[in-house]
Amino acid sequence: MIVQYISDNLGNHTAVIIPIEEWEKLTTKYSELSDLDDYVVPNWHKDIVLKRLESLINNPADLISAETLFDELEKDLK
Repeated sequence: MIVQYISDNLGNHTAVIIPIEEWEKLTTKYSELSDLDDYVVPNWHKDIVLKRLESLINNPADLISAETLFDELEKDLK
C-alpha cells in the first residue's frame, strides 16, 4: 500500500492519505470504518475557516496566488 503523509510546519505527521481502492477494501473488510463517513466537523474547525473567510472578504488585497506563495516559501528555505 502506498501511503502519503501530510505534515505540519514542524514536520509532525498530521494526516495520512491512502489510495481509494485500499480504503474501499478496508471498509469492506472492516464495516465499522464506514461510520467515519458520518464524521462531523467540530465547531472549532468551522470557526477557524469562517474567520479566515471573513479576513479574505475584508482584505482581498492580502490574497496572493499559489505561485507567489510557493516562491516565497522557497526563498525562506534558502
